[in-house]
Amino acid sequence: QVHLVESGGGLVQAGGSLRLSCAASGRTFTNYDMRWLRQAPGKAFEFVAGISWSGDRIYYADFVKGRFTISRDIAKNTVYLQMNSLNSEDTAEYYCAAFGDDHEYWGQGTQVTVSS
Repeated sequence: QVHLVESGGGLVQAGGSLRLSCAASGRTFTNYDMRWLRQAPGKAFEFVAGISWSGDRIYYADFVKGRFTISRDIAKNTVYLQMNSLNSEDTAEYYCAAFGDDHEYWGQGTQVTVSS
């Protein structure tokens, strides 16, 4: 059974940093894109950042470029999202997801709250 488990969310002041982790298990994720998405209250899901499992493709939403960094540790089967210079608009539930040709998997989310 596939599991994606996010951690690292919390309450942070504006201008601060957090690092989210996504521990993946239950299958190999070769040829999968690992993505971070977020959903603020009352708003639609929003793509944040993505990385191929091989690491040869990394891509970001325009609003996080220069502030967030996505990475992965193959040995630990873990994907990270380093978030710097956080602001109140970054407040949301953050989800890790794995997208393959035939399947997609989602974690349960971790809450990030940025206080101004």
